[in-house]
Amino acid sequence: MSSEDVSRIVEEHAGKFGGLIGILQGIQARYGYLPPDALGVVAEETGRSLTDVYGVATFFRSFSLKPRGKHLCSVCLGTACHVRGGPVIAEEFGRALTIAPGETTASRDFTLETVNCLGACALGPIVVVDGHYFSNVSPVQVKEILEKARNGLDNVDVTTDQRIFPVEVSCPRCNHSLMDPVHRVDGQPSISVTVAFAGEHFRLRLSCLYGSYNLQSEREIPAEVMVDFFCPHCHAHLIGGSSCLECGAPMVPMIVREGGVVQICSRRGCRGHILDLSGGTL
Repeated sequence: MSSEDVSRIVEEHAGKFGGLIGILQGIQARYGYLPPDALGVVAEETGRSLTDVYGVATFFRSFSLKPRGKHLCSVCLGTACHVRGGPVIAEEFGRALTIAPGETTASRDFTLETVNCLGACALGPIVVVDGHYFSNVSPVQVKEILEKARNGLDNVDVTTDQRIFPVEVSCPRCNHSLMDPVHRVDGQPSISVTVAFAGEHFRLRLSCLYGSYNLQSEREIPAEVMVDFFCPHCHAHLIGGSSCLECGAPMVPMIVREGGVVQICSRRGCRGHILDLSGGTL
Protein backbone atom coordinates (compact mmCIF):
# COMPACT_ATOMS: atom_id res chain seq x y z
CA MET A 1 0.00 0.00 0.00
CA SER A 2 1.36 3.40 -0.99
CA SER A 3 0.30 6.30 1.22
CA GLU A 4 1.04 8.61 -1.72
CA ASP A 5 -1.48 6.75 -3.89
CA VAL A 6 -4.11 6.94 -1.16
CA SER A 7 -3.46 10.65 -0.65
CA ARG A 8 -3.92 11.25 -4.36
CA ILE A 9 -7.24 9.41 -4.32
CA VAL A 10 -8.38 11.45 -1.31
CA GLU A 11 -7.42 14.68 -3.09
CA GLU A 12 -9.34 13.69 -6.22
CA HIS A 13 -12.58 13.43 -4.21
CA ALA A 14 -12.04 16.42 -1.92
CA GLY A 15 -15.19 18.53 -1.53
CA LYS A 16 -17.36 16.22 -3.62
CA PHE A 17 -20.74 14.97 -2.46
CA GLY A 18 -20.40 11.39 -1.26
CA GLY A 19 -16.65 11.92 -1.19
CA LEU A 20 -15.85 9.23 1.38
CA ILE A 21 -17.61 6.55 -0.65
CA GLY A 22 -15.77 7.70 -3.76
CA ILE A 23 -12.46 7.58 -1.91
CA LEU A 24 -13.05 4.04 -0.70
CA GLN A 25 -14.14 2.97 -4.19
CA GLY A 26 -10.95 4.44 -5.62
CA ILE A 27 -8.81 2.61 -3.08
CA GLN A 28 -10.56 -0.69 -3.69
CA ALA A 29 -10.22 -0.24 -7.45
CA ARG A 30 -6.48 0.32 -6.92
CA TYR A 31 -5.76 -2.55 -4.52
CA GLY A 32 -8.71 -4.91 -4.89
CA TYR A 33 -9.69 -4.39 -1.24
CA LEU A 34 -9.38 -1.78 1.55
CA PRO A 35 -6.02 -2.18 3.33
CA PRO A 36 -6.15 -1.16 7.04
CA ASP A 37 -3.24 1.25 6.60
CA ALA A 38 -5.11 2.96 3.74
CA LEU A 39 -8.15 3.53 5.96
CA GLY A 40 -5.87 5.13 8.53
CA VAL A 41 -4.57 7.55 5.89
CA VAL A 42 -8.14 8.35 4.82
CA ALA A 43 -9.15 9.12 8.40
CA GLU A 44 -6.14 11.36 8.94
CA GLU A 45 -6.45 13.32 5.70
CA THR A 46 -10.24 13.76 5.76
CA GLY A 47 -10.44 14.64 9.45
CA ARG A 48 -12.91 11.83 10.09
CA SER A 49 -12.60 9.35 12.89
CA LEU A 50 -11.29 5.91 12.04
CA THR A 51 -14.57 4.54 13.43
CA ASP A 52 -16.56 6.53 10.86
CA VAL A 53 -14.35 5.35 8.00
CA TYR A 54 -14.65 1.72 9.08
CA GLY A 55 -18.39 2.21 9.52
CA VAL A 56 -18.81 3.14 5.85
CA ALA A 57 -16.36 0.43 4.71
CA THR A 58 -18.32 -2.29 6.52
CA PHE A 59 -21.82 -0.98 5.74
CA PHE A 60 -21.61 -1.42 1.95
CA ARG A 61 -21.25 -5.04 0.82
CA SER A 62 -19.27 -4.00 -2.26
CA PHE A 63 -16.32 -3.08 -0.03
CA SER A 64 -13.94 -5.73 1.29
CA LEU A 65 -11.45 -5.44 4.16
CA LYS A 66 -9.39 -8.38 2.98
CA PRO A 67 -8.01 -9.36 -0.44
CA ARG A 68 -10.49 -10.96 -2.79
CA GLY A 69 -9.92 -13.31 -5.68
CA LYS A 70 -10.07 -12.33 -9.33
CA HIS A 71 -13.67 -13.60 -9.44
CA LEU A 72 -16.28 -13.03 -6.71
CA CYS A 73 -19.04 -15.65 -6.32
CA SER A 74 -22.02 -14.64 -4.16
CA VAL A 75 -24.64 -17.26 -3.27
CA CYS A 76 -27.92 -16.01 -1.83
CA LEU A 77 -29.17 -17.69 1.36
CA GLY A 78 -32.15 -15.40 1.94
CA THR A 79 -35.47 -16.98 2.87
CA ALA A 80 -36.75 -17.48 -0.69
CA CYS A 81 -33.43 -18.84 -1.98
CA HIS A 82 -32.95 -20.94 1.17
CA VAL A 83 -36.19 -22.87 0.70
CA ARG A 84 -35.35 -23.40 -2.99
CA GLY A 85 -32.01 -25.03 -2.22
CA GLY A 86 -29.60 -22.12 -1.71
CA PRO A 87 -27.55 -23.96 0.96
CA VAL A 88 -27.03 -26.89 -1.43
CA ILE A 89 -25.77 -24.47 -4.11
CA ALA A 90 -23.37 -22.86 -1.62
CA GLU A 91 -22.07 -26.29 -0.62
CA GLU A 92 -21.53 -27.23 -4.27
CA PHE A 93 -19.55 -24.03 -4.92
CA GLY A 94 -17.46 -24.74 -1.82
CA ARG A 95 -16.86 -28.31 -2.98
CA ALA A 96 -15.88 -27.21 -6.49
CA LEU A 97 -13.51 -24.52 -5.20
CA THR A 98 -12.39 -26.43 -2.06
CA ILE A 99 -13.02 -23.37 0.13
CA ALA A 100 -15.65 -22.28 2.64
CA PRO A 101 -17.78 -19.12 2.34
CA GLY A 102 -15.69 -16.08 3.19
CA GLU A 103 -12.49 -17.68 1.88
CA THR A 104 -10.39 -17.20 -1.25
CA THR A 105 -8.70 -19.95 -3.24
CA ALA A 106 -4.94 -20.30 -2.82
CA SER A 107 -4.50 -19.23 -6.44
CA ARG A 108 -6.48 -16.03 -5.70
CA ASP A 109 -8.78 -16.86 -8.62
CA PHE A 110 -12.07 -17.10 -6.70
CA THR A 111 -13.63 -15.73 -3.54
CA LEU A 112 -16.81 -17.37 -2.26
CA GLU A 113 -19.37 -15.57 -0.10
CA THR A 114 -22.96 -16.06 1.02
CA VAL A 115 -25.38 -13.14 1.27
CA ASN A 116 -28.83 -12.60 2.77
CA CYS A 117 -30.58 -11.16 -0.28
CA LEU A 118 -29.78 -10.23 -3.87
CA GLY A 119 -33.12 -8.59 -4.70
CA ALA A 120 -34.50 -11.24 -7.04
CA CYS A 121 -36.33 -13.57 -4.68
CA ALA A 122 -38.75 -14.96 -7.29
CA LEU A 123 -35.83 -16.32 -9.34
CA GLY A 124 -33.98 -18.18 -6.59
CA PRO A 125 -31.66 -19.83 -5.99
CA ILE A 126 -29.68 -16.79 -7.16
CA VAL A 127 -25.92 -16.67 -7.72
CA VAL A 128 -23.96 -13.57 -8.75
CA VAL A 129 -20.51 -13.97 -10.26
CA ASP A 130 -18.56 -10.82 -11.12
CA GLY A 131 -21.83 -8.86 -11.20
CA HIS A 132 -23.60 -11.32 -13.52
CA TYR A 133 -26.84 -12.83 -12.21
CA PHE A 134 -27.66 -16.53 -12.60
CA SER A 135 -31.21 -17.51 -11.68
CA ASN A 136 -32.80 -20.85 -10.72
CA VAL A 137 -29.34 -22.34 -10.28
CA SER A 138 -29.07 -26.10 -9.83
CA PRO A 139 -26.05 -28.00 -8.45
CA VAL A 140 -25.14 -29.34 -11.90
CA GLN A 141 -24.77 -25.76 -13.19
CA VAL A 142 -22.09 -24.76 -10.67
CA LYS A 143 -19.08 -26.09 -12.60
CA GLU A 144 -20.43 -24.53 -15.81
CA ILE A 145 -20.79 -21.14 -14.09
CA LEU A 146 -17.24 -21.33 -12.76
CA GLU A 147 -15.92 -22.23 -16.20
CA LYS A 148 -17.75 -19.27 -17.74
CA ALA A 149 -16.14 -17.00 -15.15
CA ARG A 150 -12.67 -18.35 -15.96
CA ASN A 151 -13.25 -17.72 -19.67
CA GLY A 152 -14.68 -14.22 -19.09
CA LEU A 153 -18.40 -13.60 -18.67
CA ASP A 154 -18.36 -10.51 -20.89
CA ASN A 155 -16.51 -12.14 -23.76
CA VAL A 156 -18.49 -12.33 -26.97
CA ASP A 157 -17.21 -12.59 -30.54
CA VAL A 158 -18.84 -9.55 -32.09
CA THR A 159 -17.58 -10.49 -35.56
CA THR A 160 -19.01 -14.01 -35.84
CA ASP A 161 -21.90 -14.30 -33.35
CA GLN A 162 -25.07 -14.03 -35.47
CA ARG A 163 -27.12 -13.01 -32.41
CA ILE A 164 -25.24 -9.69 -32.32
CA PHE A 165 -26.35 -6.77 -34.48
CA PRO A 166 -26.12 -2.96 -34.26
CA VAL A 167 -28.97 -0.71 -33.15
CA GLU A 168 -29.23 3.08 -33.32
CA VAL A 169 -31.09 4.60 -30.39
CA SER A 170 -32.39 7.97 -29.24
CA CYS A 171 -33.70 9.55 -26.05
CA PRO A 172 -37.33 8.55 -25.29
CA ARG A 173 -38.01 12.10 -24.04
CA CYS A 174 -36.44 14.48 -26.60
CA ASN A 175 -35.82 11.96 -29.41
CA HIS A 176 -32.25 13.25 -29.81
CA SER A 177 -29.83 10.60 -31.05
CA LEU A 178 -27.67 9.02 -28.35
CA MET A 179 -25.13 7.76 -30.88
CA ASP A 180 -21.51 8.92 -30.58
CA PRO A 181 -19.53 8.28 -33.81
CA VAL A 182 -16.30 9.69 -32.33
CA HIS A 183 -15.96 7.37 -29.33
CA ARG A 184 -16.33 3.85 -30.68
CA VAL A 185 -16.94 0.60 -28.78
CA ASP A 186 -16.56 -2.76 -30.55
CA GLY A 187 -15.53 -0.77 -33.63
CA GLN A 188 -18.99 0.84 -33.84
CA PRO A 189 -20.40 4.24 -32.79
CA SER A 190 -21.13 4.05 -29.08
CA ILE A 191 -24.35 4.84 -27.21
CA SER A 192 -23.41 7.83 -25.07
CA VAL A 193 -25.35 8.63 -21.89
CA THR A 194 -24.75 10.46 -18.63
CA VAL A 195 -24.86 8.43 -15.43
CA ALA A 196 -24.96 9.45 -11.77
CA PHE A 197 -23.24 7.43 -9.08
CA ALA A 198 -21.90 8.30 -5.61
CA GLY A 199 -22.71 11.98 -6.09
CA GLU A 200 -20.88 12.28 -9.41
CA HIS A 201 -22.14 12.64 -12.98
CA PHE A 202 -19.99 11.26 -15.77
CA ARG A 203 -20.21 9.87 -19.29
CA LEU A 204 -20.84 6.19 -19.98
CA ARG A 205 -20.50 4.77 -23.49
CA LEU A 206 -22.18 1.47 -24.32
CA SER A 207 -21.70 -0.84 -27.28
CA CYS A 208 -24.45 -0.37 -29.87
CA LEU A 209 -24.16 -4.07 -30.73
CA TYR A 210 -27.18 -5.77 -29.22
CA GLY A 211 -25.79 -8.76 -27.34
CA SER A 212 -22.45 -7.12 -26.46
CA TYR A 213 -21.87 -5.95 -22.90
CA ASN A 214 -18.72 -3.94 -23.57
CA LEU A 215 -18.59 -0.34 -22.40
CA GLN A 216 -16.33 2.58 -21.61
CA SER A 217 -16.79 4.55 -18.40
CA GLU A 218 -15.11 7.73 -17.20
CA ARG A 219 -15.35 6.43 -13.61
CA GLU A 220 -15.14 2.99 -12.04
CA ILE A 221 -18.59 1.53 -11.28
CA PRO A 222 -18.50 -1.40 -8.84
CA ALA A 223 -20.35 -4.58 -9.76
CA GLU A 224 -23.98 -4.89 -8.57
CA VAL A 225 -24.37 -1.14 -8.04
CA MET A 226 -27.44 0.52 -9.59
CA VAL A 227 -26.80 3.82 -11.38
CA ASP A 228 -29.13 6.52 -12.72
CA PHE A 229 -29.08 7.13 -16.49
CA PHE A 230 -29.74 10.56 -18.06
CA CYS A 231 -29.99 11.93 -21.58
CA PRO A 232 -26.88 14.07 -22.25
CA HIS A 233 -29.02 16.47 -24.34
CA CYS A 234 -32.29 17.14 -22.46
CA HIS A 235 -31.01 15.70 -19.14
CA ALA A 236 -34.17 13.62 -18.69
CA HIS A 237 -33.93 10.75 -16.24
CA LEU A 238 -34.01 7.60 -18.38
CA ILE A 239 -36.13 5.24 -16.34
CA GLY A 240 -38.91 2.97 -17.52
CA GLY A 241 -41.92 1.48 -15.84
CA SER A 242 -40.60 -2.09 -15.79
CA SER A 243 -38.09 -3.91 -13.63
CA CYS A 244 -35.31 -6.25 -14.71
CA LEU A 245 -36.46 -9.86 -14.90
CA GLU A 246 -32.98 -10.97 -13.86
CA CYS A 247 -32.37 -8.86 -10.73
CA GLY A 248 -35.36 -6.55 -10.19
CA ALA A 249 -33.48 -3.28 -10.82
CA PRO A 250 -35.14 -0.46 -12.85
CA MET A 251 -34.83 -0.76 -16.62
CA VAL A 252 -33.43 2.03 -18.83
CA PRO A 253 -35.46 2.61 -22.04
CA MET A 254 -34.15 3.94 -25.36
CA ILE A 255 -35.96 4.33 -28.68
CA VAL A 256 -34.69 2.21 -31.59
CA ARG A 257 -34.45 4.25 -34.80
CA GLU A 258 -36.06 1.57 -36.96
CA GLY A 259 -38.99 1.39 -34.54
CA GLY A 260 -39.35 -0.21 -31.15
CA VAL A 261 -37.72 0.10 -27.73
CA VAL A 262 -34.64 -1.42 -26.16
CA GLN A 263 -34.32 -1.55 -22.38
CA ILE A 264 -31.21 -2.37 -20.38
CA CYS A 265 -30.76 -3.06 -16.68
CA SER A 266 -29.45 -0.20 -14.53
CA ARG A 267 -27.44 -2.56 -12.32
CA ARG A 268 -23.74 -2.79 -13.19
CA GLY A 269 -22.89 -6.21 -14.48
CA CYS A 270 -26.44 -7.51 -14.91
CA ARG A 271 -27.20 -8.78 -18.41
CA GLY A 272 -30.93 -8.18 -18.22
CA HIS A 273 -32.26 -6.53 -21.39
CA ILE A 274 -35.44 -6.37 -23.47
CA LEU A 275 -35.80 -5.57 -27.18
CA ASP A 276 -39.34 -4.88 -28.43
CA LEU A 277 -39.44 -4.27 -32.20
CA SER A 278 -43.19 -4.61 -32.62
CA GLY A 279 -44.12 -2.33 -35.50
CA GLY A 280 -40.47 -1.75 -36.38
CA THR A 281 -38.62 -2.43 -39.63
CA LEU A 282 -35.35 -3.89 -38.28
